[in-house]
Amino acid sequence: MTHILAIDQGTTSSRAILFNRDMQIVATEQEEFPQHFPASGWVEHDPADLWGTVERTCTAVIAQAGLKASDVVAIGITNQRETTLVWDRATGEPVCNAIVWQDRRTSDTCETLRAAGHEPMVVGKTGLLLDPYFSGTKLKWILDNVDGARARAESGELLFGTVDCFLIWKLTGGTVHATDATNAARTLLYDIHKGGWSRSICDLLDIPVGMLPDVRDCAADFGETDLLGEAVPILGVAGDQQAATIGQACFEPGMMKSTYGTGCFALLNTGDTPVASGSRLLTTIAYQLGGKPTYALEGSIFIAGAVIQWLRDGLKIISSAPESQPLAEQADTAQNVILVPAFTGLGAPYWNADCRGAIFGLTRNTGPAELARAALESVGYQTRDLLEAMQADWPAETREAVLRVDGGMTASDWGMQFLSDIIGAPVDRPGILETTALGAAWLAGMEAGLYPDQQAFAERWSRDRRFEPDMADHDRDARYEAWKRAVHATIAAV
Repeated sequence: MTHILAIDQGTTSSRAILFNRDMQIVATEQEEFPQHFPASGWVEHDPADLWGTVERTCTAVIAQAGLKASDVVAIGITNQRETTLVWDRATGEPVCNAIVWQDRRTSDTCETLRAAGHEPMVVGKTGLLLDPYFSGTKLKWILDNVDGARARAESGELLFGTVDCFLIWKLTGGTVHATDATNAARTLLYDIHKGGWSRSICDLLDIPVGMLPDVRDCAADFGETDLLGEAVPILGVAGDQQAATIGQACFEPGMMKSTYGTGCFALLNTGDTPVASGSRLLTTIAYQLGGKPTYALEGSIFIAGAVIQWLRDGLKIISSAPESQPLAEQADTAQNVILVPAFTGLGAPYWNADCRGAIFGLTRNTGPAELARAALESVGYQTRDLLEAMQADWPAETREAVLRVDGGMTASDWGMQFLSDIIGAPVDRPGILETTALGAAWLAGMEAGLYPDQQAFAERWSRDRRFEPDMADHDRDARYEAWKRAVHATIAAV
């Protein structure tokens, strides 16, 4: 028993990754699944796709590596956060499609609650804003709009869960209804200070507390699964951004990481102190071990890698994501085209659910190359928005002046150099880019006794490359000021 299986269930695909006892990747399987857009601003997943892709990739990765279930010590799970599912307690059958974290259908509900003066109470307990991003109002929408759902929930027939919780339920044959503290902290229903579900918020949203899962540490017993043919324990769970924070070994207060997947998420470790943001960042749980939560400030960007998907699938100016970099390098540098990718609204620090994307600076000579460059640069600009907000909330002298990055977009040297240039700070790319899966694997492996403790794990973190800023201050500031003008104009157009 020398391997850990990490399940990484993401927004556009599910992956299964096998790590050996040295925490090196030995096999990977990935399967994409369809996205459903039933109305403007709505995003859904078929729960059968979530489970089916996980089931198939797990069995396939074991076969690819030539292993048996008995070779796997434990399973770790990391997942897209906030995505909301409701299913029948007896049959496991979902009552509707999963409502994805990007979905904005509850904007009016959030605005009504905000206008009624409830946001300070919600922020005080959960560290989150009243925004459609989070699970609570999505769950309320399901109970209010799916025929019979509220009555069934009140009678104890229905269960709620984020994706990790749903997968645990399926993997354990319906014997375990549990989540971890990092996923619970993203629901809008969990009191991150008291460490339990908030009855006052559940009452506000008219949500039966009995349909909510048990909340456990990130490294804990989440039951066993016979998916691989023999019983294997599930010993680690964390939401994807927290798992990446762990995988990047950001265990000390002041350390920060930024993950570039479908969206972009930056987390700053604040230790055992939950820091209330004055910059509309989120106060959240970075991880919880031994019953003790470690807190973080988080900034969430809704569109990062998804803007490259838009170039491919929407504009059809590239046929694959890697083509975006060489295309951007052909752009006319005299043009300053700015793309504000507010396709599903703007996240931190603006939190505007209603605005939509915009392009500024178009000329007759603007073409695919300039749009590709603007798309890639938009990710750097949005990251600077987050880091400036963090600097305002957290004393600069206690914050590490290096940003650790991970995720698919970090493979682009051009993109990482622009990121370093526009934030004016070094950017470290790790030796293992799959830090989200690594974080989930380490949690399970550490709990199983196969992997080292926090300190030893942090000492093993390695850097692939450091990108140093190479842009003049006046150029950097002028570009960022143009970005901020473009954002404010986009918001003003609502």
